[in-house]
Amino acid sequence: MSDHQYAMVMDLNKCLGCQTCTIACKKQWTDHDGMAYMYWNNVETRPGAGYPRNFDTLKPAAGGFDRHGRLTPSPLPEADDYGKAWEYNYEDRLFKGGKRTVQPNDPRLDWGPNWDEDQGGADRGEPHFFYLPRICNHCTHPACLEACTRKAIYKRREDGIVLIDQTRCRGYRHCIAACPYKKIYFNEQLGVSQKCIFCYPRVEKGKVNACASQCPGRLRFVGILDDAESPVHKLVLTHKVALGLFPERGTGPNVYYVPPFNPPRRGNYGAGRSIIDDPRIPMDYLKYLFGPGVVDVMTRLEAELRTVQAGGRSEILDLLIGRDADVRYRLVNTKSKGLDPFQNSPPQQLVQIGGLNK
Repeated sequence: MSDHQYAMVMDLNKCLGCQTCTIACKKQWTDHDGMAYMYWNNVETRPGAGYPRNFDTLKPAAGGFDRHGRLTPSPLPEADDYGKAWEYNYEDRLFKGGKRTVQPNDPRLDWGPNWDEDQGGADRGEPHFFYLPRICNHCTHPACLEACTRKAIYKRREDGIVLIDQTRCRGYRHCIAACPYKKIYFNEQLGVSQKCIFCYPRVEKGKVNACASQCPGRLRFVGILDDAESPVHKLVLTHKVALGLFPERGTGPNVYYVPPFNPPRRGNYGAGRSIIDDPRIPMDYLKYLFGPGVVDVMTRLEAELRTVQAGGRSEILDLLIGRDADVRYRLVNTKSKGLDPFQNSPPQQLVQIGGLNK
């Protein structure tokens, strides 16, 4: 067990789908040999196939643990399910006869990360979708750690961040099969598994994760889950409006989501129809992603919204606005018994991790 647990909450009502977080992570961590196809952070359109494709519906098992606490590893995704990196034919489009094709050079490519962006679903002629950013969940009970026969995966005692010891990993990929979120990737050139490290070199110096720092929508909240002053503690434990993804998989994810507070269909909100009565995004789909507790969360969020519209105040909505960084993030020194907050963020320094200079 960890003494403390860093966690992240993402308010899905504020995500723009701009992929700024994805690019920030890509440039920071996966711009290296064997990592071209990896997106430690990605933003999916939901409903949609996700990344890797259909990771949540792999058969005969889905990863994680069953209700008896036994591992349920899934088949490994195929390379095509991640999508291969390619170069677009800019030469043809820009300089040869005014062709307006945007197809990759290789016509056999028919899938890639976010291939189904902004498609979503339709209901009675009303399209609906929302964006779902995903990183490693740094789970309380990581299935990847349980599955690793090399004991290369460990959970840091001081802050709960889950890491892979690259010197012990032999690339067996049991971790990938066990992870229900498929947020571990195999580097074929190095022969090892690699994953999101929660930007721990930044966090240790009082700098928030790169994905959160660059987010223009200000939708990410970061802090220690057991720190009563942190925004994640307030949203997850005090107000209980943030939920983990696929909680039934038994891993205890520590990335949480405020569900999309979508308006009812056909503008019925002003006509007395509630979001719960007339959801644009089907409630069954939200239950599939976040569990049955999403109904209660949506009900309470709607009540908070009505309070504000009537001229009242809502501590929850005030917090979710997250206008300032000191509201969204509370980084602390987990090696200090008192969980001292970082008073001043020191300048970014050069850190070397597993051969990556940052």
